[in-house]
Amino acid sequence: MKYASATYVEETRIGFVFLRTHTWQHHVLRVAINDLKRLVGEPLPQGGTLLDVGCGQGRSFRLLRDAFAPARIVGLDADPHSIALSAREAEREGIEAKLMLGDCAGIDLPDASVDVLFCHQTFHHLVEQERALDEFWRVLKPGGLLLFAESTRAYIDTWVIRWFFRHPMHVQKSADEYMAMLRSRGFVFAEGNVSLPYLWWSRSKDFGLLERWGIKAPPPPGEREETLVNVAARKPLSPA
Repeated sequence: MKYASATYVEETRIGFVFLRTHTWQHHVLRVAINDLKRLVGEPLPQGGTLLDVGCGQGRSFRLLRDAFAPARIVGLDADPHSIALSAREAEREGIEAKLMLGDCAGIDLPDASVDVLFCHQTFHHLVEQERALDEFWRVLKPGGLLLFAESTRAYIDTWVIRWFFRHPMHVQKSADEYMAMLRSRGFVFAEGNVSLPYLWWSRSKDFGLLERWGIKAPPPPGEREETLVNVAARKPLSPA
């Protein structure tokens, strides 16, 4: 089957296999979802429809169910093989998920039909980022929640990532640029809804070994190139 997007950047074979691993689920997905849950604060969303854009192979479904207890999970991905694997993952976890083969720049869902939209390590894969963000806005209900977790240009443009994965390099952004993009579209969030994790696996120069060995302290925010940005943003209840 063909990919559902003309601008889809096909993953490498190594990258595709990695996205099925315990390492990906436990050290990347789990950590990001727990952090986003913290950034949302109380009360946490319960029930409703949760849309996982770029759901990949469905490894996020159980974690999202446990964190936010949605009434319905919808998974969207442009890769037909990933959608097939997502279906198996949902069945294995006993989760009823609606799976859609499609493009983030044209989501086949009605306006204001989604309560929570989860975009984890997907946006930096998208060539048509502005159109995708417009679609996120359209399908979210007023007051709906966008859970946005991305790697920045500083991480994507490293030898490790270039060797093992494929990305459209001309659309990569810094943490500040991603946050500015969300705000320019109308999403709202405060300082307490943002985190800038500096996780070991995002540090391609030394993977944080010098700090774990106690040789040096990690550079503080403002004195480093941020490698990750997590944002819990909302679509306002009414236009500004």
